[in-house]
Amino acid sequence: MSERQARPASNAEAVDPLRVWFRFIRLSRRVTAAVAAELRDLGLSIPQFDVLSTLSEREGLTQQELAARLYVTKGNVSGLIDRLVDAGLVERRPIPGDRRSHALHLTPAGAAVAERGIAAQAAYVARTLGRLDEAELETFEELVVKWRELARTDASS
Repeated sequence: MSERQARPASNAEAVDPLRVWFRFIRLSRRVTAAVAAELRDLGLSIPQFDVLSTLSEREGLTQQELAARLYVTKGNVSGLIDRLVDAGLVERRPIPGDRRSHALHLTPAGAAVAERGIAAQAAYVARTLGRLDEAELETFEELVVKWRELARTDASS
């Protein structure tokens, strides 16, 4: 029996935003752990996959641009890139006229691993979130977008 069935919602009982927050955090941890396990089977960590998937969308980024896209420091990206270069998945290419920065590109092996990681993530999403019906998914997306906007507003206050 689900939690919802065990405790029917009462119109008199207000939904507690803090309880929703904790459920969301626990769900986030569960989803992250599940995806991490699938990526681990490919020999990747989540941060490494984030780099590969970002570069699969837009190659030629500098480490600084990549760090900004991933919301991490340039130092964090530097170590990740070093490991991905050593693994033969990413290469640094000189940028003409800029001796300090390099453009980041996937190697053919990196592109293949990124593709497998994206497929694994898509399969997980299909097995979980993808099982919501269209109306539920639309509502969920609207709420997530609204929450994101509230968070952005709060961060800029």
